[in-house]
Amino acid sequence: MRGLTLYVRSRRMPAALGAAVAGTAVAWLPATVFGDKGEVSSTVLVLTVLLLVSVVTATLGGPDDTLDRTAARPWPWLRMVHLATVLGCTLILLLATLLTDTRFGPFGYVVRDTAGLLGLTALGVVTVGTARSWFLPLGWTLGAAAFPGTGSAGEALTWQTQAPDSGPAAAVAAVLATAGIAAYVSRGPRPRTSPENV
Repeated sequence: MRGLTLYVRSRRMPAALGAAVAGTAVAWLPATVFGDKGEVSSTVLVLTVLLLVSVVTATLGGPDDTLDRTAARPWPWLRMVHLATVLGCTLILLLATLLTDTRFGPFGYVVRDTAGLLGLTALGVVTVGTARSWFLPLGWTLGAAAFPGTGSAGEALTWQTQAPDSGPAAAVAAVLATAGIAAYVSRGPRPRTSPENV
């Protein structure tokens, strides 16, 4: 149990969870006060999901890159559990609003965007490192929110803002989630370069 506690603390998970709760509240309260009852707009939803995924990104890398590659711990198993926990906590925060008059939904939309953006972020952690992993999700999501696409290609490119029943959007999100999970579980975060360690 002590090892798990040290792992959670070294990944700054309590702070990230607190920030995610605060981020959800910051997005939900204005929608409750100033918006209509019912589901928030797709733009508010996708930007809230992006915020929460960005907040938890810091937990995907530890303070010591060499420790993350030692054979002393079952890293693939720990990484899988870590991603599942992050996904579960993010979904719980968003789906808890379904019990209120102003809610983040529908359910399929929340699951698709959270899994897809988390997978995209995990790919970033593996390829460019934890510190820069949120760049691509941020740019792609802002572009999708500003320029919603139509047709199969458009729906695939702007998958974050498409309707829950969009096949191309679901396919892209599933591919990103699967690829991100597989890459992160098998390889872990990219080691930081010297300037990043300063």
